[in-house]
Amino acid sequence: MEKIALLFPGQGSQYVGMGKSFYDQYSIAKQTYEEASDVAGVDLAKLCFEGSLSELNQNENMQPALLATNVAAFRVYMEEVGIRPQFCAGHSMGEYSALVCSGAMTFSDAVRITKLRGAMMQLHIDRGTGSMTIMDGIDASIVEQLCEQYSGEQGVAVVSCYNSPTQAAVSGHQYVLEEIEAAVLDADGQVTPLMSSAPIHSSLMAEDAERLGQELAKYSYNMFKWPVLSNVTGQPYGDVERIPGLLTDQMVKPVQWTRILQYLERFGVTLAIEMGPKNVLNKLTKTNCPDINSLCFGEKAERQKLISMFQADGKKKKGVPTVITKCLAIAVATPNQNWDEAEYQQGVVQRYKRIQAIQEQVENAGDKPSKEQMIEALELLKGIFETKKLPVKERNQWMNHIIDDTGHHYELSEYLVHEAVGVK
Repeated sequence: MEKIALLFPGQGSQYVGMGKSFYDQYSIAKQTYEEASDVAGVDLAKLCFEGSLSELNQNENMQPALLATNVAAFRVYMEEVGIRPQFCAGHSMGEYSALVCSGAMTFSDAVRITKLRGAMMQLHIDRGTGSMTIMDGIDASIVEQLCEQYSGEQGVAVVSCYNSPTQAAVSGHQYVLEEIEAAVLDADGQVTPLMSSAPIHSSLMAEDAERLGQELAKYSYNMFKWPVLSNVTGQPYGDVERIPGLLTDQMVKPVQWTRILQYLERFGVTLAIEMGPKNVLNKLTKTNCPDINSLCFGEKAERQKLISMFQADGKKKKGVPTVITKCLAIAVATPNQNWDEAEYQQGVVQRYKRIQAIQEQVENAGDKPSKEQMIEALELLKGIFETKKLPVKERNQWMNHIIDDTGHHYELSEYLVHEAVGVK
């Protein structure tokens, strides 16, 4: 049995046309782009498929666009393959995608946060504060020494991403970066300055990190469906309360990608699936952990290979959750604080039986639940929550969990707004 990790890329994966094959083929992907566009106030599908590269590379556009593309890929994966991963991780901005797909952060919240994060980074680019460069073919420890050697009164530069033992990103003031780039080239290394890059994951982002931390503190976070590894520690978050602090630290501390991959290997991961538009992280997986098989779900040939692999072994595929099945599971899982037997029978048991009946209708029809069936099940679950006297905050968290886990936010948006069930 494969032990799976899902990996979500960040900056550097974007290109005009990314995600279009998902958008054209899968309704869940189209809904994902529409939902993100509504929140971002930008037509992200048009931006990704028809916009100019310069427009897409604007960070306040690029970050929510990549988020939408990553989440769309994940939702298609769950619909087509349906195997829950053992771990998730995302590189830099990709960490937000990993948190969304683990259920810890709502998609709409992540769109808002990444748009702000992108706007802050764009200011540094416009002002020429500094940037980022990839150093390849040279030991990361040597890159660290070069950063110390050339940093001083005129500026600073630090290792901002540890991608592999022989690949690191460096962020800092432009003058210092150019000195380090020249030294790396003299040592027969390779340098790749990143387009539209701010000096992310360095002390130059300290003021932005403080502002981002204040923004992150405004949001609520939900239970993890599976562990997400932090860029800062290379270890699982463990507790959702750590999300604001670790994402704040991520702005000024290096991405420990090598540690993340080593952790996955140590805990027996056999297959890493990149949930992005093109093959970027899988190359790093092969470099760091050659024993881990790696595929990119955004690459059509590799996607078909993956789908065929799991379809060939029916035992591997698990049922993809629907609004109805989630309502049934949550109705049982939530604690009861109402000890009136008559009220419980009427408000919980009878409503649960009705949701079961809806599920039987869906199974007999051999189709997906209709919008009307989903709304009825959600209404019945709300009644169960009320009867059980579940706190309002927990009710809203469960509703967020259902909508994000099944990807029906856009389809049910009118109902959610009208009923004000707490889904953002």
